[in-house]
Amino acid sequence: MTGGTVSGGPVSGGTVSGGPVSGGASAAREYALILGAAAAGAMLVLLSVRQGWAQVTSAAPAPLPGSTVPVRGQDLVPAAGALAVASLAGLAAVIATRGLARRLVGVFLAVSGALTALLVSVRVAPADVLAAAHGLAASSAGSATAGGGQAGPVAVPGGISGVSAAARVVMAGFPWRPLAAVGGLAVLAAGILVAWRGPRWPAMSGRYGRADGGKPQPVADTATLWESLSRGVDPTEQPGQTGRPLGS
Repeated sequence: MTGGTVSGGPVSGGTVSGGPVSGGASAAREYALILGAAAAGAMLVLLSVRQGWAQVTSAAPAPLPGSTVPVRGQDLVPAAGALAVASLAGLAAVIATRGLARRLVGVFLAVSGALTALLVSVRVAPADVLAAAHGLAASSAGSATAGGGQAGPVAVPGGISGVSAAARVVMAGFPWRPLAAVGGLAVLAAGILVAWRGPRWPAMSGRYGRADGGKPQPVADTATLWESLSRGVDPTEQPGQTGRPLGS
């Protein structure tokens, strides 16, 4: 009894401790961690491009006050925000797909993250900031004209008047651009991991599968149903269950 199969058998060394239960839990944790990192990276990009990356200050003859035009990241790199939104949509596609389709979504996420990091890392020249500020002024002028506004100094976001030729560009002190690059790199890394390990993760549709492997239950014909009723047996019982008389 002491050297039998109880102490060294399948109970202590079986598949419970190292089998598919623990492996599935590990894959689920990895799944959630990688998707969470990708979502955080995309949200960081969206947050960063909505902040002021620079401002354009213009002097005015006294006693008129000078003007300051804030320029946000999405005004300088509009594609970065669009790629971040596409990355969030790609994460939803990861949840809804499996196998090869999930690998392809991972490749898309990796490309989107790489492009985002590249775009926000390119040096922003003062001429780019001035062009964006003039674009803001022009769009505000068009809005004022369409709304029946009077001609004159154009109001841009923040209540600032138009950009003059003698403008000075001041870059923002807070590192919003490096943070956007970090977010893009997080999406890039997550996309690589999705393309590599994604098919091993659970799929959304798997939890709704049939416990019997999807095999349809046999359907009894009319003759069998009438024969069961004539014997007083409930014909709705599953195969393998003990038949009992109707009404019991």
